[in-house]
Amino acid sequence: MKILITGTTGYIAKRLALQLLDQKHELVCCVRDLNRIPDALEEAPNCSFIKVDFLKPENAEIPNDINAAYYLIHSMATSSQNFESLEEQCASNFKALVAKTQCQQVLYLSGIVNADTLSKHLKSRLLVEDTLKSEYYSLTTFRAGIIVGSGSASFEIIRDIVEKLPFMITPKWLNTKTQPLAIRDVLSFLSGALGKKELYNNAYDIFGPEILTYKEMLLQFAEVRDLKRYILTLPVLTPKLSSYWLYFVTSTSFKLAAALVDSMKVEVIGKPSAINDIIGITPIDYKTAVDLAFQKTEQNAVISSWKDAVSSGRFKDQLSKYIELPQYGCFTDTRQRPVTNEALTLEKIWSIGGKNGWYSFNKLWKIRGYLDKLFGGVGLRRGRTHDTDLEAGDPLDFWRVLLADKNEKRLLLFAEMRLPGEAWLEFKIEKDQLFQRAVFRPKGVWGRLYWYSVLPFHAFIFRGMINALVKP
Repeated sequence: MKILITGTTGYIAKRLALQLLDQKHELVCCVRDLNRIPDALEEAPNCSFIKVDFLKPENAEIPNDINAAYYLIHSMATSSQNFESLEEQCASNFKALVAKTQCQQVLYLSGIVNADTLSKHLKSRLLVEDTLKSEYYSLTTFRAGIIVGSGSASFEIIRDIVEKLPFMITPKWLNTKTQPLAIRDVLSFLSGALGKKELYNNAYDIFGPEILTYKEMLLQFAEVRDLKRYILTLPVLTPKLSSYWLYFVTSTSFKLAAALVDSMKVEVIGKPSAINDIIGITPIDYKTAVDLAFQKTEQNAVISSWKDAVSSGRFKDQLSKYIELPQYGCFTDTRQRPVTNEALTLEKIWSIGGKNGWYSFNKLWKIRGYLDKLFGGVGLRRGRTHDTDLEAGDPLDFWRVLLADKNEKRLLLFAEMRLPGEAWLEFKIEKDQLFQRAVFRPKGVWGRLYWYSVLPFHAFIFRGMINALVKP
């Protein structure tokens, strides 16, 4: 089959694309920015890429001969106040483009909606589902609750909470019931439904075998990790306080924390159907899903993470707009050192941040991360998706990777921390020399005051970092 994939750089779509390629399908992957093609897909046979922004589809060209399409565009982390209307517009534009092709089936991953009072994001997903219905193709919708897998938002947030807090005073929504589903089962449902006409124009709830409260999920997670944890739930924590609690304890952004709290107040129990038998799936239990997720994490084999999404940080535009470093109205800190072992230096550059730290004055980097978190920034807790691999779009502590090209021997980062301006950090090897350049484009007087206030620290932080990178 020739299949159109949307949301290619997202958590679900990146994994699904690899699975579909293993099943010998031909893929056409939609990306907003051609500089953000995942490395795992870029060289894959039977996989091509087209630039499409479904909010601005004027120049989009969808191949006419596609047989099926996956609509996997959604962001709980968006900062837009009118995200519901934007998502409706996005789905409407997608439908109009696909209706012009030979596509017979569209598959959409939505959320379980079985309550009278829905969160904003569940309302949005239901609205998108209604928008996608068309007389030109058949729609198959899968509705899932909590998805558990390496790199998933729920897995990472629960891991942060469980591993950091032996005793927890938590909001009352921890008693809300849900049915967690393993990511591998989600992918099996999505891929297994391709071309099955009995699933056309139908919606199915997909869920794991257990009904658990969020409190039980935390405690079972602790059991898998062989940790003893104690939880006290209090009814006095308001949704806003609960959002701050999640924000400061975990690596999530405040936007996502608020969206999660809004969703977690609603019970998510799936409606039984024959879908497991039709697809031939027996979903695994929660503890097994957690254990498998940790195996992937420990093997450094995490394919995708919720943090990969640009909307998980403060980035607003396509990465390609920031790859050219500005020349005017900027402050720069440029350093240069001879490289004696190029392979080792490149390895250090590609391993920077996360667990490995920044090679120099890590305590000061951590303090900067705490301050950023305190003022509503992303902080250092996001870490990085892989310990040694980087690609454009990856999160890297409070930076975003703009370009990671080992052939060009260049790594370029853009700051997502709270700043009165814009900042870049570049590492590049040329003619046996390592060039390390920090560029800051200030915004107004406060930006200039900020640069001069941190200038004394740059003298030893940046000097120590470049010295460590070239050290044999």
